[in-house]
Amino acid sequence: MDACHLVYKGFLGYLWSFGKFFVKTYPGKKRINVLGSYNPIKKSLVSFADENNINANSIIKMLHKLRYACKTKPIKVILDNARYQHCLKVIKKAAQLNIELVFLPPYSPNLNIIERLWKYLKSKCLSSRNFENSNIFFDCIKEFLIKSNTDEITKNQISNLLALNFQTFKS
Repeated sequence: MDACHLVYKGFLGYLWSFGKFFVKTYPGKKRINVLGSYNPIKKSLVSFADENNINANSIIKMLHKLRYACKTKPIKVILDNARYQHCLKVIKKAAQLNIELVFLPPYSPNLNIIERLWKYLKSKCLSSRNFENSNIFFDCIKEFLIKSNTDEITKNQISNLLALNFQTFKS
């Protein structure tokens, strides 16, 4: 589980040109915050996106969504070390919901496979795009999140990208 904070602005790719090319963009004051949790076994994403900041209440909301999605099955959630995930309120709620929280070592985002999903989301939805208004920007992100569970092509691309293939070292 991890959060992704996407700012409404122009996302330029690469451009080769003989002259200068100016693209009108926006100051980046609006953003959408996405909280997601990916199950690599079932190949499913549980997420929500809105303009509110991600905080302990958001994490608790996600824990409830995960418990609802998994019914009575045991749940282990891999998290980074964001302060709002370590607070006592979240830890108590996770214990009540019978969810085990596993915190990654500091400065190791490469161990959280959902980071690959955020990179993929940015490449598919945002790269080389300039949105006319923030509503179109928000709709694009929300549509991607819906497609990640419903559209077979998108679902297969994501499951290939988020495979549990970590390099291990022998002693």
